[in-house]
Amino acid sequence: MPSVESDALRVHFNSFTERLAANPDADLATIRAMLEELHARSAEPTDVTYAEVNVGECAGIVCTPMKHTARGAVLYLHGGGFVGSSMHTHRKLGGHLARLLGAPVLVLDYRLAPEAPFPAALDDAAAAVEWLVGQGFAPEDIAFAGDSAGGNLVTALAVRLRDQGLPLPPAIVAFSPWLDLRCTGATFETNAASDAFVQRPVAENMATMYLNGTSPTDPLASPIYADLRGLPPIYVAYGDQETLQSDSERFVERARAAGVDVTAELSPGMQHVYVLMVGRAPEADATVANAAAWLATRWGKP
Repeated sequence: MPSVESDALRVHFNSFTERLAANPDADLATIRAMLEELHARSAEPTDVTYAEVNVGECAGIVCTPMKHTARGAVLYLHGGGFVGSSMHTHRKLGGHLARLLGAPVLVLDYRLAPEAPFPAALDDAAAAVEWLVGQGFAPEDIAFAGDSAGGNLVTALAVRLRDQGLPLPPAIVAFSPWLDLRCTGATFETNAASDAFVQRPVAENMATMYLNGTSPTDPLASPIYADLRGLPPIYVAYGDQETLQSDSERFVERARAAGVDVTAELSPGMQHVYVLMVGRAPEADATVANAAAWLATRWGKP
């Protein structure tokens, strides 16, 4: 059964969706303000320092562990439906990942839609890779990680780099990724009653703002439609109560069929982006620790 702490995540998300239902015409500023509250779900990690940096046109937070045991770095892209959340909502998650991995994690404050629609966030992510290279990290030592919309972005970025003939990351971690902006997964219906956060109308509205006329089947907008051959190893973690469960399952199936090394972790009873309860819920702690241990096998020692 889910822990008391993870039940609290559902209560928080229920509050979010209830407020949206009570105010279906909520403006974007209100939605963004609600998303910024997500930072309270994570506990502060220990043995990590933080530094705000300028990354091209964007800001970012570098989470640095006091014990540096891995030679690489991680580019982390936050969720928020491409329209909300920030480096602040995901700072603590980045810190936990950095501490467990023994490597710095850059949480990027990429530009948001609708002010900066597709492919602005991808452009920012690519610029962040170049920034990390400028900090002394080899491209093959820069792993990618992200949740929800960020899980989409890190996967799409790898597809773009491959198509451009540029170096690929050693590995990708995607927590509860949103990979199909057509929102066609069966669990949008079968898990609608159990997902306290993501419902089809909200997802479709966010997708429209992000796409700004781009086809939702564009492989860089919806990586589930991409040719996945040649991508690096991927770790996908998701819950069985989220409407995006089908996105993860269909992607895992397609990636494996394309010859990609995929590790999938399904957490029973878990909500969308349950990893945001890291430091408070054992299920979130386990998934983040599993992802960090998996990532560590993709790097050598410094």
